[in-house]
Amino acid sequence: MASVKNTYYIAKPNYGAGIGHQMANWIAGYWYAKQFGLNFAHVPFSTKKWEEFLGFGTGDIDYTELLCNGYKTVKLPLFKESNVKEVALQKKIIASYKTKNVVFIAEQDQFYKDQFGVIQEMQNKFYNAPLRKQDKLQFDNTTYNIAIHVRRGDIVEGQNKIENHTMRWMTNDYFINTLQNTLDYISTDKKVCIYLFSQGKKEDFIEFEQFSNLTYCLDMGAIESFLHMVYADVLITSKSSFSYKPALLNKGLKIVPKDFWHGYPKSNDWIMVDENGNLK
Repeated sequence: MASVKNTYYIAKPNYGAGIGHQMANWIAGYWYAKQFGLNFAHVPFSTKKWEEFLGFGTGDIDYTELLCNGYKTVKLPLFKESNVKEVALQKKIIASYKTKNVVFIAEQDQFYKDQFGVIQEMQNKFYNAPLRKQDKLQFDNTTYNIAIHVRRGDIVEGQNKIENHTMRWMTNDYFINTLQNTLDYISTDKKVCIYLFSQGKKEDFIEFEQFSNLTYCLDMGAIESFLHMVYADVLITSKSSFSYKPALLNKGLKIVPKDFWHGYPKSNDWIMVDENGNLK
């Protein structure tokens, strides 16, 4: 579909969800705007801190400006990206407004599986954001830094009780095996340092004491943790949007669980891991 100047597409973040979830909405909106030949309009994230940190609004018009200029909003129904008929319906609705000044609003949590489809745009916005000049890292640039995200927090209590939490649960043994296999895989002359990002107490991760140069990052804030995962030489992710999204921005090596609900690029810097922590 050819792009139409007077039509825009937005996906409102789910402000009741975490930043990874909100980013998923933004990514879906950016992707489907391209697929439907529409301009993308930016909706700010839930807090000013995250909005400025990510810098995703750079270069795109804010949807509130469009509303102030008389644009009308049209809500689009939720659809499955693999369902030809449902996608056709979206296009039919959009086409019916081709002569109008319209902002199409995607249904909240519109799913988009292969979120790496806008990875280049995300990276361009993030690395060119003004706040990058203020980034501060614990990493030493003379060392080879591995960040490992162990999703805990709310899913600990929900394990075996809430399906959404159960499917995200990964044991310490999984991460131990994945980390060891990663250490065996990488090749560097630098000193290797490991940074463990999670929630809880050190006693919850006693198995990791076998690794040298280990730093626990259990009390680090969300934005700072996110930043470190982006800049790590190697990022080992959980079944979690909170580490999947930094992985999309990370330019190093990504070690990721094979059984996950979002896709991965087919490139050498993305390595999938089976349920036992074996690199594929």
